[in-house]
Amino acid sequence: MSAEDLEKYETEMELSLYREYKDIVGQFSYVVETERRFYLANSVELLPQNADGEIYFEVRMTDAWVWDMYRPARFVKQVRVITFKDVNIEELDKPDLRLPE
Repeated sequence: MSAEDLEKYETEMELSLYREYKDIVGQFSYVVETERRFYLANSVELLPQNADGEIYFEVRMTDAWVWDMYRPARFVKQVRVITFKDVNIEELDKPDLRLPE
């Protein structure tokens, strides 16, 4: 496989992942960004920890989806992330349910 073939494959995988994200984002309540991954989740718990004067964060998520094109299964029941870096958690807006007229 040439470098060009590999680049084309990765581009196609990234586009497929983006399409999957657009199809499922409405099913989740939170977006979670760490230095290594991007997650969608329905439950998020951020737990600051202190070990020997070093502060780190434990992020627990349930009913989650992981943005990772190399993962065969992106939907996960539970995720636990340990990080010394920033964690960004955003609650997604849920449009009001509208009944057809």
